Amino acid sequence: MAAEDAPPAPRRPDPAGPPDATAGSGPPPRTRVVLAEVSRRSRWPAGTHTELTQQTRVGEALVRGLVRAQLALALQLSAVVMVGLGGLPWLFAIAPSVGRMTVLGVNLPWLLLGVLSFPFLVAVGWTYVRLAERNEQDFTDLVQRPER
Repeated sequence: MAAEDAPPAPRRPDPAGPPDATAGSGPPPRTRVVLAEVSRRSRWPAGTHTELTQQTRVGEALVRGLVRAQLALALQLSAVVMVGLGGLPWLFAIAPSVGRMTVLGVNLPWLLLGVLSFPFLVAVGWTYVRLAERNEQDFTDLVQRPER
């Protein structure tokens, strides 16, 4: 195939358009969509939203309540993990017969710590995410509640 027979390389469109373009030819002009214009609409009532954005005492109290609720949830589920997994060595030390048990040919401590601990941690993590999202939804509902 000779150089004259080669198809022309595709050209990138000029964003400004061709300088001698007529009004009727070519694609319509692009419309620029700006996210800031969409987000200007207020989703929250003016009172509570103002309290949060201006960081007044009321807004700080609302945010502090959310942070405390999330911290309490994290500490509670951490305690569940510590008791659930941390209690197993104590169980095996206090009741050595439990540590010598076998299930399907596998020692019970290996089964509990090596296999069943992972689904336990996934379940605790899933529970944390669900409850944390519920806390955040309660906070959002409180903020979006109409002023009285």
